Amino acid sequence: MIELKEITYVRLGTADLESAEKFATSCLGLEVSDRSKKGVYLRSDERAHTLYYSDGNPEEQTVGFEVESEEQLQAAAATLETLGHAVHAGTAEECASRMVKAFIGFKDPTGNSIELVVRPDLSGRRYFPTRDVGITGFSHIGLNTTNPVRDERFWTQVCNARVSDRIGDLALLRVNAIHHTLALAPATRPGIQHVNHQVATNDDVLKSYYFLSEKNVPIIFGPGRHPTSGARFLYFTGPDGMTFEYSVGVDEIEDEETHRPRSFAFEPTSICMWGSKRIGAGIPMPPKN
Repeated sequence: MIELKEITYVRLGTADLESAEKFATSCLGLEVSDRSKKGVYLRSDERAHTLYYSDGNPEEQTVGFEVESEEQLQAAAATLETLGHAVHAGTAEECASRMVKAFIGFKDPTGNSIELVVRPDLSGRRYFPTRDVGITGFSHIGLNTTNPVRDERFWTQVCNARVSDRIGDLALLRVNAIHHTLALAPATRPGIQHVNHQVATNDDVLKSYYFLSEKNVPIIFGPGRHPTSGARFLYFTGPDGMTFEYSVGVDEIEDEETHRPRSFAFEPTSICMWGSKRIGAGIPMPPKN
């Protein structure tokens, strides 16, 4: 079994690198940590970077997960190849571009681009937000799935993810104590469905709601509260139509022996217990009543 430790980074292509960087710093609140010839590295916690924007096709989207050692990385590569997944071993130049010791790349069953990395770089200085946003770190992603049953099986049987809860066919998966690291969102094509950053307080969620509204950033859902994880949330649209989320207060599951996944009906109150309604696209939601 492939033992994932935590989610490490996302890499997003963008049609307008300058605008993407401006959004990431002035609206999202991330800190520029470095630049390359084709992109910009951004920080949200103690890591050297958690988001990389590259000048290119917005459909080029990659998620990185950390594994413990190079031995585990090689074992993961062998497992994936046995199952028919083509595996690419990162070159020295590619590893440097990701700020990791080593990595492999492959496609999950839906076709999402996944990288497993060893020893991602940390920074010797603290993350310093570009606005009073309250971010405490990069936390999880939503990932599209064209076959929820098949993909849940991949992440829980080939990898070490565990189901925390389900909302209809949408599975919320964890790789550590945090309620979910990965939300498998039913869709018709591959892609990252949303990118989440945790913030420190409820006030941070509400302050960002008003701040982003004044900046004319499209708010698509929230403020609200998920009955699954207990998190208070706000979803909004960033460059190239990507959905971002702030949330606070996500539950942790410490007792693996006693936890049993709950099944929520695919209806509005299973997504938000406060009654917030989605505006526009960007997150899976039942039809409005």
